[in-house]
Amino acid sequence: MDLLKNISGINQSAATIDVALLVLRITIGILMLNHGIPKVKKLLSSEPIQFFSTFGLSEKNSLIAAAFVEVFFSFLLIVGLGTRLAAIPLLLTMVIAAFHTLKAFPFDKKEVPILFLLIYIALLLGGSGKFSLDYIIFGLK
Repeated sequence: MDLLKNISGINQSAATIDVALLVLRITIGILMLNHGIPKVKKLLSSEPIQFFSTFGLSEKNSLIAAAFVEVFFSFLLIVGLGTRLAAIPLLLTMVIAAFHTLKAFPFDKKEVPILFLLIYIALLLGGSGKFSLDYIIFGLK
């Protein structure tokens, strides 16, 4: 019966939520780094830049903005520093990707940014949890 309570979430402890937030932060941070690091490499290469031009920005400036957000703020999520604030630019980047940049594409091309978006919303609402620099430095969860 205790196992059923734990699985159903009825008997969920704060420690369980903190571990879940830790796993979510680290996992989504690493996954987004896998999108951001190739963008940084593209910027550093001598190849011509081919990227989406967003909101009147040049392809290069759009790429710089996306690379910065995806790398810098993902790192902050991983270590749990300014988690709620770090989730905002990541969330906005995914809104732009899913509903502006990819608006002419079929849903299956928008699915990944939408999934990232939902996770960033969860982190914005849930915070970083106890296993984070936010908690160690500021006492924030």
